[in-house]
Amino acid sequence: MNDKLLQELDWRIRVFDSLSFPTLILKPDKVILTANQVFLQRHGVALEQVVGRRCHDVFYGAEQCPNQVCPFNKVITEKTGSSVMRRHTTRTGKRLYEDRVFSPILDDDGNVAYVMESVRDVTRQKNLELALKETEAFLEKVILGSPIAIVAADRYGHILLMNPAAEELFEYANPFAVRHVTADMLYPPGTANTIMRQLKDGKGKLHGAKTTIINAKGVAIPVELNASIIYEDDEEVATVGIYTDLREKLAVESKLKVTQAQLAQSEKMASLGQLAAGVAHEINNPLTGILFYATLKLEALQADDPERPDVEAVVEDVKRCKDIVQNLLAYSRQSSPMKDIIQLNSIINQSLSLIRDPKMFSNVKIVRDFSEEMMLVHVDKNQISQVIINLVINAVSAMNGDGVLTLCTSRDKTQGKAYLEVADTGCGIAEECLSKIFDPFFTTKAPGEGTGLGLSTAYGLVKENKGNIHVKQTSDAGTTFVLEFDLYQPFHDIEPE
Repeated sequence: MNDKLLQELDWRIRVFDSLSFPTLILKPDKVILTANQVFLQRHGVALEQVVGRRCHDVFYGAEQCPNQVCPFNKVITEKTGSSVMRRHTTRTGKRLYEDRVFSPILDDDGNVAYVMESVRDVTRQKNLELALKETEAFLEKVILGSPIAIVAADRYGHILLMNPAAEELFEYANPFAVRHVTADMLYPPGTANTIMRQLKDGKGKLHGAKTTIINAKGVAIPVELNASIIYEDDEEVATVGIYTDLREKLAVESKLKVTQAQLAQSEKMASLGQLAAGVAHEINNPLTGILFYATLKLEALQADDPERPDVEAVVEDVKRCKDIVQNLLAYSRQSSPMKDIIQLNSIINQSLSLIRDPKMFSNVKIVRDFSEEMMLVHVDKNQISQVIINLVINAVSAMNGDGVLTLCTSRDKTQGKAYLEVADTGCGIAEECLSKIFDPFFTTKAPGEGTGLGLSTAYGLVKENKGNIHVKQTSDAGTTFVLEFDLYQPFHDIEPE
């Protein structure tokens, strides 16, 4: 062997030993020809201990290779490199991953003379890969299982992801339904561009923005939006939005405002009731004296006495004042209610029969839309009749004696409520007056035509009977008042706790 060949062999051996991965040179029969220094150091053996042995004997301690997916024979046949991942567990229970790369070494005739096998420890990379997959699977479960709607879109606005909560909110049947949907289609015209400007002004973040979305059926839905821009190497690649449906929250807030208004009204009426009671008692005594002496004076006058009209006017005005006092006492609930159990429809019929002026109904059509269900209520019949009469007279007055008056009863057994609706086809109530209609002395009638105590008295009487009264609707086509009472529950219908 000449010096040139020795130098070449020495150079190849040095390159082989410098490889950073444990490496073997195998003959076509899997017999180990040599091993590099990294392999010997990694396995703690001498070269003489591995040369001449087959690879499966060194790795597995077996006469036959137990690895069914070993690509060695494939490399021999196809004369191309191949690799396989091997997982094994150490005696201490540690799981290791090895990437075994087989590379053919061809002779001058193109046949496989040797096979180089490199063993690369990829445990760290494999563990990172598994951790990444677990993280991705966890995040996917979080996103898909989130009760909050999440939508992601690419930089061009094409929808990349819409979790089930978002599909329900936007009412898209399935992920395939959003295949041709873009982000701007989820909002009213121009809103998507406004949101993107806000995102960029906020350095890619948008928190608690109130906006409106449009679902697949074209319905506008108020939502709270939290959004962000996703960057990759300082380049915008996607956007993600988290939507909270505000419909239920807004409904609760609206109901709370109504309840607060009702509470304020109740407190106001209670305070005014105390004042009204005091005023009524103070005025009632002198009115009685005036009426008594005015009546005596009237009886002493001849029919043609010129003073008689003046005295009659005094008597009439005093009686009117006493009626106002009686209404004040009723409003302030100074009288004790005499409650009884009665059918709601019966109270209404009796109340209508008590109205003494049939002329006012001459051009009014009365519609009785009564439920046939039993609606027993525990109330003072006279007080509730007074309320119904007041509502009916107000309705006829609003229609100027010409229109349709509808009295409708119903019940909600699940809520334990009975309802009476009094609807007219009159001029309606002005919006600025709605909050004042139950205030005492508030009236829209001309001076001398009303005291403004009718609805305030009705309000007090209904509350005295544990009921509620409110305006269901009003417009230039008419107004509907609703009376609400608790259904009477006999003891045998009450389930024990």
